[in-house]
Amino acid sequence: MTARQVILLRHGLTDYNDAGRFQGQADVPLNSVGIAQARAVAERLGSLGITRMASSDLQRAADTARIIAEQLKLPVEFDSRLQEINVGSWAGLTPTEIGAADPELWGQLVAGKDGLHSATGETATAAGRRVADALVERATAAGDDEVLLIVGHGLTTRVASLLLMGLDYSAAWSFHGLGNCHWVVLRPGPANWRMFAYNRGD
Repeated sequence: MTARQVILLRHGLTDYNDAGRFQGQADVPLNSVGIAQARAVAERLGSLGITRMASSDLQRAADTARIIAEQLKLPVEFDSRLQEINVGSWAGLTPTEIGAADPELWGQLVAGKDGLHSATGETATAAGRRVADALVERATAAGDDEVLLIVGHGLTTRVASLLLMGLDYSAAWSFHGLGNCHWVVLRPGPANWRMFAYNRGD
């Protein structure tokens, strides 16, 4: 069995998001705007037939998921594999600060190459594969008519989606980053998954 549809939702706004700071796996909470976004998106998701929920266990995603789960009256499972990319020593820094502190690695990313996000961090492909593997496992465990909602993070959601569609990191630059509490709709297939919506927030 495999879920009919998988919806991937980015968490609500945090103060790091608002300041343009890298979060990675730093456990930053939602701010008041993020909480309001989660409440609003819970209302919008109510008509999509969601039957199962899972979430990253980082609190910005977990709290977004709890707000939605309360509205949808569904349990939510937490999975550390769904966490954002590990950016190591870059957590809390702005792009300008990263460029000054680590110009070689940052220069590779700016040039569109997939490299380590700091000397102690992950590559986007490795992080995306971690999330994609978790999504396949959860989708396969669901019934054929089920709709699965996953609450996660911006970069790993985008890269995992591409990997599941048979693409690689080089395609990531063709997709705008996900907005806070915006979502992607995918349908699992026998070979590659297919994308039916991207960056939805309506």
